[in-house]
Amino acid sequence: RRVKARARRSDLDTEPRRAVAPPGPETLSRRKLHPSHARQVLNSGPNRAVNKQQSRPAPHQNLPFYQQNWFLILLLVMALSCFALAAFVFLSLDFEISAATGSEGVEVSYGTVLKLMHEKTKFRLHSHDVPYGSGSGQQSVTGFPLVDDSNSYWIVKPELGSSAKQGDTIGSGAIIRLQHMRTRRWLHSHLHLSPISGNLEVSCFGEDAVSDAGTGKAWKQDQRIRLQHVDTGGYLHSHDKKYSRTAGGQQEVCSVREKRADNVWMAAEGVYIPVNGSK
Repeated sequence: RRVKARARRSDLDTEPRRAVAPPGPETLSRRKLHPSHARQVLNSGPNRAVNKQQSRPAPHQNLPFYQQNWFLILLLVMALSCFALAAFVFLSLDFEISAATGSEGVEVSYGTVLKLMHEKTKFRLHSHDVPYGSGSGQQSVTGFPLVDDSNSYWIVKPELGSSAKQGDTIGSGAIIRLQHMRTRRWLHSHLHLSPISGNLEVSCFGEDAVSDAGTGKAWKQDQRIRLQHVDTGGYLHSHDKKYSRTAGGQQEVCSVREKRADNVWMAAEGVYIPVNGSK
């Protein structure tokens, strides 16, 4: 009877049975705790130590700013040091260049690599591997407005058959040759008409062993000179007339047989070879 009565009672039991948690800490139970009881549980037993450890401030929060960020400060100091070194090197180099190109009286010797500046317009004598579309069809020569251009360097060399050596001075009336450093061709003039003004054309032609000559008068840096072509008698000349297409912004360089204010040039930027016998 006792077994049968229990079976019938379970059949009539419509209320779901509640799970009873095993004995032990109530923190493992899934039952919802009353707020006041939950606070008691969190503040008792092993949870008390955990709670205090989490609320304790990190040790580095009490350190000074420079100790917390020492690595960033170190990187900043290193960056400033590198910048200061780069600025010092740049300014020193700029000072050396200014001293070399701005001092009067530096003699131009054979072997010097320089730029020729047109006195009136301040353009540099320039050439590049682009032929004229008329006249001789040889490599064109122009005036270039910018200073930092590698196609404006010329090597000063003596005439063919001369005994002059690198480092020898260039006296008044000496016959010289100007070789374009980039293309290895030589400054040249002839009777073809220049493209814009119709004067004598100036071009570059030949190679290392083939050139003609020009005459230069007394040559020192920043000294006003004229360069006269031996064969045609024309003076190296330029003006403010500019090309508009292939060499847009560059001005015409030509040759005229008269001495004019527009055919005065000066030795400007360059690498000047020390004069032989000078200290």
